[in-house]
Amino acid sequence: ILGRGTAMVLYFLLSFFSSSVLRIDGCSETDEESMYAVNGEEAWYADFKNKIGVLVLPSFVDPVKIPEGLYEESVSILQYCKSDLKLARRAFKNLALEQDAPSSLMIYTKEDVELREKNTLICYVTGFYPAPVNFYWTKNGENVTQGTSTNVPYPNKDGSFNQFSRLEFIPQLGDIYSCTVKHLALDQPLTRIWDVELNVSVFSEPGPAVFCGLGLTVGLLGVAAGTFFLIKGNKCS
Repeated sequence: ILGRGTAMVLYFLLSFFSSSVLRIDGCSETDEESMYAVNGEEAWYADFKNKIGVLVLPSFVDPVKIPEGLYEESVSILQYCKSDLKLARRAFKNLALEQDAPSSLMIYTKEDVELREKNTLICYVTGFYPAPVNFYWTKNGENVTQGTSTNVPYPNKDGSFNQFSRLEFIPQLGDIYSCTVKHLALDQPLTRIWDVELNVSVFSEPGPAVFCGLGLTVGLLGVAAGTFFLIKGNKCS
């Protein structure tokens, strides 16, 4: 299916079970994609680089039954997609490609931040067309690729796309992370900064808080005891 002059051929299969399930298979000259989404959330995708299917829903979500042999089926569909892409290129070679720059970019964590506890940074971008965007992560100004993963673009109701990238990390004071997005409709890349120190939970470092609390408690007890003996002494006199 070609839409809005896109350079990507996409096959959309929509079916309904106990909840809304959307399957997307797509390809371009440089990318291949296959994914399942449940209620608008990505549940599974094909990792063609490592030749496996990957479940991405968190453990607390009701399990989703993925058909057996789905990855192999995705590989087969991809071959048809590449063939159709060549035909589409010839048919629409003079078609102007519509471009929409991302309308929103944000970076946040999967869990509440606690120092030295493993977590996931999520970079979310939406409103762009065509798909995909390219994500780039840095830690303290250095490029990071280890521990990163990127999902396939997901269509919005208005025909634009949204996409996620994830970075597994361990929060340490002083560390600063950034997520940068590049898209052909952008004059310059979009970047968001995430500073551990500005986002760490107040309960992440219990030592100082506990010691302060104990010190305050002991101090108040001392004041109370002093007041008691002062009153007692006045009565005795």
